Amino acid sequence: MKKLLGGLAALLCAQAATADVLIDNVNGYTLNQKGELVRFTGLVVGDDGKVEKLLDKKDKRPRTDFLTDGKGRTLVPGLIDAHGHFIGLGQMALQLDLSGTRSLAEAQAKIAAYAAANPSPRWIIGRGWNQESWGLGRFPTAAELDAVVANRPVWLERVDGHAGWANSLAMKEAGIDASTKAPGGGRIEMTGKQPSGIFVDAAMPLVQRIIPAPLPRNLDQALLKAQEIMLSQGLTTVADMGTQTADWLTIRRAGDRGALDVRVLAYSAGVEPLLEIAGTGPTPWLYGNKLRMAGMKLYSDGALGSRGAYLKQDYHDMPGQRGLAFHSDAELKNLMSRAAMDGFQVAVHAIGDGANAQLLSAIEELSETYTGDRRWRIEHAQIVDPADLARFARHGIIASMQPVHETSDWRMAEARMGLDRLGGAYAWRSMLDNKVPLAFGSDFPVEHPNPFMGLAAAVSREDPSGNPPGGWLPQQKVSMVEAFDAFTRGAAYASFAEDRLGTLEKGRMADFIFIDRDLFGTITPAQIRDTQVLETWVAGKKVWERK
Repeated sequence: MKKLLGGLAALLCAQAATADVLIDNVNGYTLNQKGELVRFTGLVVGDDGKVEKLLDKKDKRPRTDFLTDGKGRTLVPGLIDAHGHFIGLGQMALQLDLSGTRSLAEAQAKIAAYAAANPSPRWIIGRGWNQESWGLGRFPTAAELDAVVANRPVWLERVDGHAGWANSLAMKEAGIDASTKAPGGGRIEMTGKQPSGIFVDAAMPLVQRIIPAPLPRNLDQALLKAQEIMLSQGLTTVADMGTQTADWLTIRRAGDRGALDVRVLAYSAGVEPLLEIAGTGPTPWLYGNKLRMAGMKLYSDGALGSRGAYLKQDYHDMPGQRGLAFHSDAELKNLMSRAAMDGFQVAVHAIGDGANAQLLSAIEELSETYTGDRRWRIEHAQIVDPADLARFARHGIIASMQPVHETSDWRMAEARMGLDRLGGAYAWRSMLDNKVPLAFGSDFPVEHPNPFMGLAAAVSREDPSGNPPGGWLPQQKVSMVEAFDAFTRGAAYASFAEDRLGTLEKGRMADFIFIDRDLFGTITPAQIRDTQVLETWVAGKKVWERK
């Protein structure tokens, strides 16, 4: 009898554990497969963590012991960052962060304070400086670092990750002197005949190669921090652009111990990690659709701020310099082909109009061999020659863009290019008008991961101060529904994940957030930017809540 009762109790518990979950009394929004806005007041989640049904007011509610009253709050799909750096976000949060500094002196004070508060490890590592924000008119120097920290090696990456700033001790330990030559695709800034302390793009590894690698426990800590930040901002998925083998192993450790609460669509940092991790094709979905190695990320040029972006004509503010093409045409096609031949998706960073043109030509040629639904991704697509915009619509190319780059860069872009060469700059409207699939992200930690800042930028093209009034190149604005689509359904499509992520349609994963306002009513860009996430749910389970 005891066995019978015990078995019955176990059966009842099992039934209760697998019962549907009802999220009711919500102001719900999602998109359908046409990109149209769909409203609902209730959401049923199955025991597999997928959406069973959306309910309208008139629909009968299922009986369940697992009921959450949404209290009339706004519920939307979890947002997807189509281009971020997952472990890097956590590392930056745990290292020296110079992203908020507004002058060289302020940065020096912050570096000195960090060094005093953190006597170990010996190397001081950080990121986030931006000479443009400082109004410096030049790059900083090793001497200016030495003035605050001379007895420990220091390496600080620029906000975009495309230049590094070293002090004299770091250069000495790396064996860098006046005779050191920059590799192809890189540049060493000089003061007279001596290295100034600034290393651009492919020259950065000259210092990075001697920096001690982080320990696995440090990476585990960075992952948890990055995950916490993402969930607090309403991000449930990220396309991780530049996954190293150590990053992949860190994410696997979290998945193995049941601690992975976000979804990571991984793109390896070049060919070697891709082959080490995935071998001969994209990996299966792991940990309940939480992790997949989808493809490979390459760089074709640098960034605009460090004048590493590859341009068709000279920089307006530095005649004689056109930036850095990382690869010859043949090299670029060979690298892309190596991934495409095994069915991996290819994503390539291209910022300058020269780099975008080179990449478009490579895709056009490779598409003759690699047919079918390839979804070639062009990451950033920031400065495009208007004559090349129509080429994006060919061969299923995805424009993976970051609205916050425009609001951060518009003044600098005018200085670097001149206004008359910016007709195809940050051209979201033109991409949509040319029927180009659009995916939005932030490029965190280059920019803040908050997607509501990206939504506000997309609809207004105004920075957080409201400048320029009416928006910079306002003809490139998109609507709120179009911007939201690019942060959800479009971002999922960009990674071949539209069959399970991006919307709250039946059969998709029940990833959603509660927010403190209605994004689709009458709302200003400032109000969009100030949106607060109240709760974040992944696969029908609450994983984060604002205290």
